[in-house]
Amino acid sequence: MQIIDTCLRASAPCSRSVPTRARKPSSRTSKEQKTHQTLHALQPDNLKMSTAHILTFPALLMLLYIPSSDPVTVTTSKAKVEVHENTNAVLSCEFKTEKETNPRVEWKKRGKDVSYVYFDGDFTGPFKGRASIDGATMTLRGVTQKDSGAYHCEVTARQDKIKLGEVTVTLTVLVPPHAPSCEVPETVMRGFSAELRCKDKLSIPAATYSWYKDNKPLHIGSLPEINYTLDPKTGTLKFKAVSKSDEGQYRCEASNGVGAPKSCAGQHMKITEFELNMTIVIAIEVGAFLLLLSCCVAICLCCRRGCCRCCRKNKGETKQSRTKTNYNPPDPSRYKHTQSFVL
Repeated sequence: MQIIDTCLRASAPCSRSVPTRARKPSSRTSKEQKTHQTLHALQPDNLKMSTAHILTFPALLMLLYIPSSDPVTVTTSKAKVEVHENTNAVLSCEFKTEKETNPRVEWKKRGKDVSYVYFDGDFTGPFKGRASIDGATMTLRGVTQKDSGAYHCEVTARQDKIKLGEVTVTLTVLVPPHAPSCEVPETVMRGFSAELRCKDKLSIPAATYSWYKDNKPLHIGSLPEINYTLDPKTGTLKFKAVSKSDEGQYRCEASNGVGAPKSCAGQHMKITEFELNMTIVIAIEVGAFLLLLSCCVAICLCCRRGCCRCCRKNKGETKQSRTKTNYNPPDPSRYKHTQSFVL
């Protein structure tokens, strides 16, 4: 007790500890702790938490034990197919069902109108006899440009929860270039403009064009010595003002990277000079004289017939002058004055 009092008075921690005896927990103390824990659990907040845990746990168990089920799924290994003309095209379509073992497979082609390609286990229209199917994957043999388009694969599984699955495959048939149509003027006067045209309407993708003069390629650029413009997309070759050096044989070549380039037959363009000879000069002078003469004759006829206002006015003035000159009043000196008489 003296040590404790000294520590309290000094307001400092004591360097000596007071020996105490360890007490064993009595049975009464353990019972009180259990009772306290039970009362704490029965408080409103803890009751809510325990109720939520009780309700959530069975729900989690049910989700874990429910067997998983996948709906019908339709996929393709290649959504865009590009093949050359007159070859085979494989349009991939793969499906996976939940329960259905024999689903219904349909193929449709979508354009301006929707048309069936494969329906009710058979091909229709132009595809009949040149197409085959393996599962849901369709193969077209000897495709042409008309076969290009969007194809729709539909799989129907009636016993599944989600009964319909679909996928789209786009087919592009590549067509090599054909011989283009060329337009080359035969003759052009020196100093005038000229335009050469080239077009291939059948190649897919669209062709690009190049021009050759005397079997030598014409370069695309803006060099000072070049007096022409060449558009490789439209195939148009334009000359602003042709000269004698532009005369020669021209041909156009079309290419699109699918097949070998094709060109049209060469056509010769001649450059002429504008020359005047005596025959042309005489013809122009005679024509001008005849035109002037005909105009004079027409004016004379018009005046005689009184078709023109000026002629009418002049004619009226002439008549008045004639009337005035023909009338002469009598001279009073010629008459003698006589006396009047009255009866």
